[in-house]
Amino acid sequence: MDDHLNAQGFPRQFARTRRFSLGVPQRFTVSPDGARVLFVRSTGGTDPVSRLWLYEAGEERILADPPTLGGSTEEEIPEAEKVRRERAREMSSGVVAYSTDREARVVAFALGGQLWVVRTDGGEPRSITAAGPVVDPRPAPDGASIAYVTGGALHVVRIDGTDDRLLIAPEGPEVTYGLSDHVSAESIGRSRGYWWSPDSDALLVARIDNSPVQRRYIADPANPTKPPRSMPYPAAGTANAKVSLHIVRLDGERVGVEIPAAANEHHYPAAWTDPAFEYVTTAGWDSHGPLISVQTRDQRSEYILTVDPGTGATELQHHARDHFWLSLLPGTPVRLPSGTPVIPWCRDDTQGLRIGSTPTPAGLQVREVLGAVGERVFFAAGEEPTETHVWSYDSAAGFVRVSEGPGVHTAAVGGDTVVLNSRTDDGQTVTVLHGGVPAGQIAVLAEEPRIVPRPVFLTLGERQLRSQLYLPSWYEPGSGKLPVLLNPYSGHGIQLVVRARGWWTAVSQWFAEQGFAVLVTDGRGTPGRGREWEKSVYGDRLTPVLEDQIDALREAAAHHSELNLDAVAIRGWSYGGYLAAGAVLRHPEVFHTAIAGGAPTDRRLYDTHWEERFLGHPDVTPETYERCSLVAHAHTLTRPLLLVHGIADDNVTVAHMLRFSSALLAAGRPHSVLPLSGATHLVTQEDTASNLLSLEVDFLKKSLRI
Repeated sequence: MDDHLNAQGFPRQFARTRRFSLGVPQRFTVSPDGARVLFVRSTGGTDPVSRLWLYEAGEERILADPPTLGGSTEEEIPEAEKVRRERAREMSSGVVAYSTDREARVVAFALGGQLWVVRTDGGEPRSITAAGPVVDPRPAPDGASIAYVTGGALHVVRIDGTDDRLLIAPEGPEVTYGLSDHVSAESIGRSRGYWWSPDSDALLVARIDNSPVQRRYIADPANPTKPPRSMPYPAAGTANAKVSLHIVRLDGERVGVEIPAAANEHHYPAAWTDPAFEYVTTAGWDSHGPLISVQTRDQRSEYILTVDPGTGATELQHHARDHFWLSLLPGTPVRLPSGTPVIPWCRDDTQGLRIGSTPTPAGLQVREVLGAVGERVFFAAGEEPTETHVWSYDSAAGFVRVSEGPGVHTAAVGGDTVVLNSRTDDGQTVTVLHGGVPAGQIAVLAEEPRIVPRPVFLTLGERQLRSQLYLPSWYEPGSGKLPVLLNPYSGHGIQLVVRARGWWTAVSQWFAEQGFAVLVTDGRGTPGRGREWEKSVYGDRLTPVLEDQIDALREAAAHHSELNLDAVAIRGWSYGGYLAAGAVLRHPEVFHTAIAGGAPTDRRLYDTHWEERFLGHPDVTPETYERCSLVAHAHTLTRPLLLVHGIADDNVTVAHMLRFSSALLAAGRPHSVLPLSGATHLVTQEDTASNLLSLEVDFLKKSLRI
């Protein structure tokens, strides 16, 4: 494939495939006996409608096909479901989420606000009449009932559609039961709001009271007759939603969970300390009872608590602490059938696990606990930051690596089955292992990019910065210098420099085909390199990250003479956009132009849990917000800058861009603004996403005069 010739059609393909996400299987569930694997996937790389699939006995079949079910449309999706999808960055429609009973025989899902159920052992999907538009339906473990949320109230209905009961209703318009609040879904990673008991006779339910929370109003200026959408958004330094937990039994009995008010005297102090437990980070209910985690407002303490389901009384099992902030490890805490706890544990600079009294090996950075089969724990971890592998542990076999070959691997488990989801430099594969032996494949139907990414992996400078360099496929060594484009994210929680092909690698190669040498670097603050590396951005989210980008650029140029340091651009989205704008403000001697998309330019406008972990409380440590926000430094701009922002973005609201642009204008600093009508933080409109890439190239070339 000639990438230079195919480059012209890439932006349309990139948009049409929604970043090559369509046709990719995801959300795997393996039955406890290992015989069945459920997942969602569309029928091809340009099909935006996800179906519910079953893999069994080596064969795939569709369990639920939305176009054939009828009776509901995307326009009928309830607002709470739209919010849930936006928080999850969902890019498809149809069956995008589902839940099963204990044996993975009964599957429930919502489609256009309607409740549907289907069995994996035969029969067609059935629609069940509900009390209102349905959000997050979940079968009881015994499969006899389905719980669901409508209008902020939690209901339970029998699997045959009879006996629909209201279990608990909100006391006012700002209260919901069974849903997640904004911070929990967006920044903590807890998207659920209720959990069944193993005996199917009760539920652990989150109550959210948004009455203390500031409200934001997201308007659509392109449709001035449409009223703005109101949403609670707790910005840094403002009130959070009040989150409480309750045991609700099917017979109507209810008891509140006694969450401690604050951490005890072992809580670490700092310039700003707030030991009140405002965040419910995890919750669940296993055979030993409910198990929850709560975190303090300043994020330096977390309690793991057991709950007495009869009284709501809690008992402390573990107190985790950190001088800066506690990094939440997905999938933890968990208990094995024996009661053995699996909890996060730092060993020197390694983010690890403790399984009972056994720690994970030194140097093995744990990313996520994937599940357990009996007393065997599966987790994702890596010794090299560009790779993540699937590991297992039990007392008999010890620590065993399950995945092979460079890449980013994850898995779902059940019985003796492991569904190994692997992304490598060659693409993505999903392999079904039985007893550790490959037994089949689940098809990945995504389109192949018209451009094949050709990154050169580099380790640069004193800090051994992991980087990738992309050169045009048509470039001949020694034929002249190339303008440089830095294309990083380099923010907390996300890596781009990995041994795996992703949409971002194809985009970087496409920019290279336009005549750039493209450099991508993961600097300080990114995951996978230990506690000190991650926490090095505490108090300053910009300076050390920019230092790493500049060091990587200069080190790469020292070894690759084709890089022209007299023509350097930087682009990015979200934190990457913030980094790009900060680059031309702080270091115009290095960066000659920038494109900042969806950039959080005013750190006070972003949410409490995310922002306060790095910068503290803005009323107590205002200097950190002043240092890290861009608005106050707008007058320093001397380079061409393009600001791009989705008008409907409710995560990084368009206020960030407007305040920054206004400050630039007030300082007499020329800049360009590109508002994206109807776009959220994730731009999915085909024409917009396609043409945006081409417009960016035009801006960069004009700015660099090439």
